Amino acid sequence: MNNIKIEAMKNLLSHLTLTVVVLFSLAAPSLAQTSVKPKLNLADEIEGLVLPAKFKATVLAENLGKTRHIVITPQGGIYVRLAKPVNNRGTLFLQENKGKAIVKTGFGNYGGTGIYIKDGYLYSSSNQEVFRYKLNAKNEVINPDAPEKIVTGLIERWQHETKSLVLDNEGNIYVNVGAWLNSCQEKDRQRGSMGIAGCPMLDSAGGIWMFKADKLNQTYGDGVRYATGLRNVVGLDWNQQNNQLFVMQHGRDQLHDIFPDLYSVQQSALNPAECMFALKKDDNAGWPYLYYDVAQHKNILAPEYGGDGKIAADPKYLEPAAAYPAHMAPNGLLFYTGNQFPEKYKNGAFIAFHGSWNRSPEPQAGYFVVFQPFKDGKPSGDWEVFADNFSGSPQKTASGRADHRPCGLAQGPDGSLYVTDDSKGSIYKITYNK
Repeated sequence: MNNIKIEAMKNLLSHLTLTVVVLFSLAAPSLAQTSVKPKLNLADEIEGLVLPAKFKATVLAENLGKTRHIVITPQGGIYVRLAKPVNNRGTLFLQENKGKAIVKTGFGNYGGTGIYIKDGYLYSSSNQEVFRYKLNAKNEVINPDAPEKIVTGLIERWQHETKSLVLDNEGNIYVNVGAWLNSCQEKDRQRGSMGIAGCPMLDSAGGIWMFKADKLNQTYGDGVRYATGLRNVVGLDWNQQNNQLFVMQHGRDQLHDIFPDLYSVQQSALNPAECMFALKKDDNAGWPYLYYDVAQHKNILAPEYGGDGKIAADPKYLEPAAAYPAHMAPNGLLFYTGNQFPEKYKNGAFIAFHGSWNRSPEPQAGYFVVFQPFKDGKPSGDWEVFADNFSGSPQKTASGRADHRPCGLAQGPDGSLYVTDDSKGSIYKITYNK
């Protein structure tokens, strides 16, 4: 390697100082606290991402639009949803060729997030509807201009409108319907405004709804409110190891702004935790009546409903399976079942944290993909940063001026990990070199 290249790599490394992140993971029955520093791999620094040793990242595509969730076919084809259509195409189909992913076609003049393949169909969602497309033997959409409508009339308000989805093994489809208020106040996000008694919006939002995957034109009346008390879920996946739905909730905002007499600016920046929940039918995770406190490691009664930052919430509500630092926006969840990565990753969960905007005066955080070990279908041990530096530098992370923001996750047929970025429209492929 010549001196110019060596000097260039030294300069690059000098600008990529890794910060120690205080991390939290569930070690039943309480959360354990640890510090994790990702290992540096020079080759992957040059590609832009910081990864553990022997992992490599390749940028397959760029500037596609706001790429959200993604699925990979057994043949290696890539379907990706766009938050907003580009050239009247809200879903793109790409194929890899010599280290790049080429757009072959696109369809569906609607934006959205959710996408999933199951039993010969491609399922996708707008912010109000769920569609499905019949696939051929190569897992290519047969008639992209004539999708079947599976669910119609889902609520779309001014925030938390995206509809993520996943299917189980019994012919059911699960859809997130986010709450359109921060904490169900009488006056949303207004100082001192108290919570609405009984939070009536929970009848139609703030939870997961279950529908039949093969029944057309379903509405709320045809579905089942599977779980409630979830402010907003963007990342979700079906854990095949214990046949259960897992979700990542976006925690509430602005504890100090709304109740400055109860919370300092710093307390508000560091709370509440972003939580992983393992859901069963009729579970109630407790939003808006509670939040999970990072330092106290327990559910705390929300101030809108009489809490003061110390009063514990009613124990009838579901405890999180794992908890993570505040305001990092978990947008993708994937259980890894492949064989390419080392054994420690098998059946564990990858989580894409989109990044924060509201941790001031603390530095902003997130903009990375983390790995949560699992054992026997449950979180086990500390989580760790797996893929970092999507933002471009520690300085860009701290200020919230990220170049890229991870959103969707998918596993390829060879066990590779795919990550989307909905800021610059990139798709990354992460592989392991034994």
